[in-house]
Amino acid sequence: MLSDIEIAQSTKLLPIAKIAENLGIQEEELEFYGKYKAKLNDSIFKRLAGKPDGKLVLVTAINPTPAGEGKTTTTAGLGQAMAKIGKKAVIALREPSLGPVFGIKGGAAGGGYAQVLPMEDINLHFTGDMHAITSANNLCCAMLDNHMQQGNALGIDPRRILIKRCLDMNDRALRNVVIGLGGKVNGVPREDGFIITVASEVMAILCLSADSKDLKRRLGNILIAYTYSGEPVYARDIKADGAMTALLKDAINPNLVQTIEGTPAVMHGGPFANIAHGCNSIRATRLALKLGDYCITEAGFGSDLGAEKFLDIKCRMAGLSPSCIVVVATVRALKYNGGVPKTDLAQENVEALKKGTANLRAHVENMKQYGVPVVVAINRFHTDTEAELQVIDSCCRELGVDYALSEVFAKGGEGGMELAQTICDVIDRTSDTCHFAPIYPDNAAVEEKIETIAKRIYGADGVNYSNQALKSLKEIKALGGDELPVCVAKTQYSLSDDPTLLGRPSGFSITIRDLRLSNGAGFVVAYAGDIMTMPGLPKVPSAEKIDVDEENVIHGLF
Repeated sequence: MLSDIEIAQSTKLLPIAKIAENLGIQEEELEFYGKYKAKLNDSIFKRLAGKPDGKLVLVTAINPTPAGEGKTTTTAGLGQAMAKIGKKAVIALREPSLGPVFGIKGGAAGGGYAQVLPMEDINLHFTGDMHAITSANNLCCAMLDNHMQQGNALGIDPRRILIKRCLDMNDRALRNVVIGLGGKVNGVPREDGFIITVASEVMAILCLSADSKDLKRRLGNILIAYTYSGEPVYARDIKADGAMTALLKDAINPNLVQTIEGTPAVMHGGPFANIAHGCNSIRATRLALKLGDYCITEAGFGSDLGAEKFLDIKCRMAGLSPSCIVVVATVRALKYNGGVPKTDLAQENVEALKKGTANLRAHVENMKQYGVPVVVAINRFHTDTEAELQVIDSCCRELGVDYALSEVFAKGGEGGMELAQTICDVIDRTSDTCHFAPIYPDNAAVEEKIETIAKRIYGADGVNYSNQALKSLKEIKALGGDELPVCVAKTQYSLSDDPTLLGRPSGFSITIRDLRLSNGAGFVVAYAGDIMTMPGLPKVPSAEKIDVDEENVIHGLF
C-alpha cells in the first residue's frame, strides 16, 4: 500500500495556470510561485465583486480520536466527487502549521487519493505565509521592547506586556523565558514567552481581514500592553502597524493549488481550532464562493471548536450563510468513544459503537441549532462490518439526518459521489427552510456568550471563573469588549474541558482560567482548562521519520 507522499509524488499535476484558466481566472490575477502554486491578487476580488455566490458547505467532525476521522481528506475528496457528478466546486482550506507536521498530528492536505497538492510544498514552507505572519508578530514585539529601551515615552509597564513572540514550531522550552539579560545595552529584563504562530492574533487578523486596508486597521488595534497608569497601549501607538502590514502584503493574498484529481483548492491561513478560531481566511472563502457553484470548506477539530467558531465568529463577521453542514465520523472513532482501546478498534463491537454514537448525536444536534441542514459522512474503513454500519444507519434515522458512506481515501472522487449527491439533494430540498443564525446575539455580555456555548454546545451545567479570569473580564469590559464574539480555547478531545471525558459527558462545569481581548481580530479569547498556546513535541516526533534522499526526494512526510 502506497503512503500519502508516494501517492502524491506519483501524481501528474496540471500546471496551476491551467487550473486557473478552467476557473475563468485571468493571467494578470495570478502571481506564480513556481509551476504548481500561485497567489490570487486584489484584481480578482474587484472583478468578481458583483458575481453571485455559490453554496457554502461546511465540513466538521466529531471529537478527534487517535483512530482519526479524516475531515480534511473528506473535504478534498468531496470537492473531487462534486466534479464527478457534474458540479463546479472549489475547496477552501487552511494551510498546515509546521508544528503538527513535525510533531504528531500530521499535515493538513488530506490523505490517500483525496489530497491537495503539491503536498510536500504545502506541508512545509508553501508560499511563505506562515513565515510572514511570524515576522510581523515578532517585529511588533521587537519594537515594543525597543520603545521601552529607548526611554519608554509611553510609560509601558514591563509587567503588563500582553503580546508574546511566536514560532511556527512545537517547542515547549520557549513557553516561559526571560529576555533583556546581559546589561543595560541588551534591553529591559522581563518575563516573556512564545506561542505557536497559528495561535497568534496576527494569524487571526490575516484570516478575518477583508483587504489590506482592513488588515492595517486591525493590526494597529492589537492590544499589546498597559502603561504604569493602567492605560491600554495598541500596536499603532508604537507605530508598528505600517511595517507589519508591509510584511503581510503578499501573505494576505489567497493561494491557489489543486487536488490529486485537478479540483481547484484555495488555501489560506491556518489558525488551530483548539487555541484559536480554526478557520481559513474570509478572503479565501469569499473567493471560492465566487469561483464555484459550491464552496467546500472545513473548520478545525470537532464541531464544538472549529464549527462553532466558524458559525459564531467567521460567518458573523463576514456575513456568510452556510447551506449545509457535514459532520464526519468513523465507526472506529465512535467505538473509541464507547470505551474500546485503540488496539482493538478493528474488531467488531456493536455495543461499544452504540454507546459511542452519543458523541455523534451531540455534534449533529449542536449543528442543527444553527438552522442549517446537517448531513453525516461516515469515512469508511475496510474493517467496518455490516452490523456496525446498521448501527450508524439507525442512529442517523433517529436523528432525522441524511448520511452517506465515504471512501475517498481509497477511491478518490469516485468514493465520495454518494456523499456529494446527498449534500446537493439536501441543499435543494431545504433551500426554503435553511435560515442560518448564530446562537448568541452581539449585545449579550461576555459571560452570557460563554455560558451559551458551554451549555448549548458542550452540554455543561455551568461556567466557573478563576480570580484571574474575573480580573481580565473587568478590564475587557472597560475597553468595550462586551460587544465582541467569544473564542473559547479548550481541549479538542472532549466536549468538556477535560480531555479524558469521552462520548457525551454530563454533570460537569467549564472552568475559565483567563480571558484575553484580541482587539485587532475582533473577539475575546476564553481559556478553559489546561489548554496551552505553545504545544510540545511528542516522545517520538514525526520529524524523526522525515528525510531527503540523494535525488532530493522527500521521504517519510506521511
